[in-house]
Amino acid sequence: MPLWPEQTVTQNLLVNARQGDRVAVNRLLERHRNSLKKLIQLRLDRKIAQRVDASDVVQDVLMEANTRLQEYLSDPRLPFHLWLRQLAKDRMIDMHRRHRGAQRRSLDREQSMTSPQFADQSGLDLMGQLADQELTPAAASIRKELESRFLIALDQLDDEDREIVVMRHFEQLGNSEVAEALGLSAAAAGMRHLRALRKLRAILGDRPSQTEQPHE
Repeated sequence: MPLWPEQTVTQNLLVNARQGDRVAVNRLLERHRNSLKKLIQLRLDRKIAQRVDASDVVQDVLMEANTRLQEYLSDPRLPFHLWLRQLAKDRMIDMHRRHRGAQRRSLDREQSMTSPQFADQSGLDLMGQLADQELTPAAASIRKELESRFLIALDQLDDEDREIVVMRHFEQLGNSEVAEALGLSAAAAGMRHLRALRKLRAILGDRPSQTEQPHE
């Protein structure tokens, strides 16, 4: 299931917001609240998360979005959800710098990525194993083991490769959305994604398919 709300409704609300409709503004921000919370739970450093509630970070991001909405509406260079995503990312980077120091690695991967918040994300089924939503206890146990292997392997990727895997398979952004967010061409984003998957599968001990192609 995609992380972000359906875009047709968002576009309609943006049109109304441009016309000064405050109800539309409130609906626009509120319908992205849960998505922002999942994103922040996914990416927030666990040590910071022990002191700061994700809901409070969401509220701060939505307040900033409300303050800067007219600026966005006058020059919407990114789709709205990618703009919100960038606000949230900037907020978390600032928190990491203040809490952990600008020069220190911002994530303790093995701890934060195996936290309950992260484990709840449906995007963990990257390889497509055991994707049924209703699993037997045995199958659920196997999937948990696969997820643990995947997270450990993900930690071994460099930052660039890890970022694009998270964007595609946890946030479930499409290739064109990833390209926009990273300032790449669609072809470059697709190739970066494919390269990251090949590295990930090599770490997991799987041989990449010779016919594998980037997905839109």
